[in-house]
Amino acid sequence: MIEIQDLSFTYQDEKKPALEGISLSLREGDFLGIIGPAGAGKTTLGRAISGIVPHHYKGDFYGSVTVGGMDTVDSSLIDISRLVGMVFQDVDSQIICPTVEDELLYGLENFGIGRDEIPERIGFALGKVGIPELRERSIGSLSGGQRQKVAIASVIALKPRVLVLDEPTGELDPQSSRQVFTLLRELNEEFGITIVVIEQKIMLLCEFARRLLVLNEGKAVHEGETRQVLSHAEDLENIGVNIPRVATLSRALSRKTGKEIPVCINLDEAEKTARGLMA
Repeated sequence: MIEIQDLSFTYQDEKKPALEGISLSLREGDFLGIIGPAGAGKTTLGRAISGIVPHHYKGDFYGSVTVGGMDTVDSSLIDISRLVGMVFQDVDSQIICPTVEDELLYGLENFGIGRDEIPERIGFALGKVGIPELRERSIGSLSGGQRQKVAIASVIALKPRVLVLDEPTGELDPQSSRQVFTLLRELNEEFGITIVVIEQKIMLLCEFARRLLVLNEGKAVHEGETRQVLSHAEDLENIGVNIPRVATLSRALSRKTGKEIPVCINLDEAEKTARGLMA
């Protein structure tokens, strides 16, 4: 579904590359988490997958990004957006309409969705993110977390094959953050949507993402199955990535007991491991 070959990108008027030599292959239905310290290139990579780089953000672009067989450089941003939906870190930058319903309606009408299908899509998207009661509300009356959910709903309503989210839980409390990730899992498993999430809440991310990509200074440091990437705890900590505490716990238990203990990625696994050692 997504093929990235030796991608390098330097923003216009910048000297240091934001991305350098990135290669990545994602199958349809993959769920990838992108992590790394500030300035690692995470947002730029998300923009490249969605075609915003280099169509909107200009600069020196080398290598290739192909999504669903579509080269993001040779294709128009409109054509790419029919395939890839993106939720930005700054949601206010992508919300342009005065009411919640109008925001969802704007995208659907611009994508040529039939009028008989639009009400069902709006209801589906608002219901999925848990805000059907906000349908008639003005955007200006919403909290930051509510606007975040509106932005996600407006993209979900378009039913993209790939969904890229940049810090989707940044404005949300822990309960709402988990609801968003539960929604992403449902979209991934029920509809086969390929999910790419850039996220700072690494423990939550690791519970849901099946694969992780670690970036540092624009380069890929580690990539693979979530548990396998977390096994490089020392490397991750050295570049400033705070790994989940349950992974730290399993690592400490391995050192303490001298046993080969698999890396834990959620609380249930950590509890099971601890009980097994005490038995």
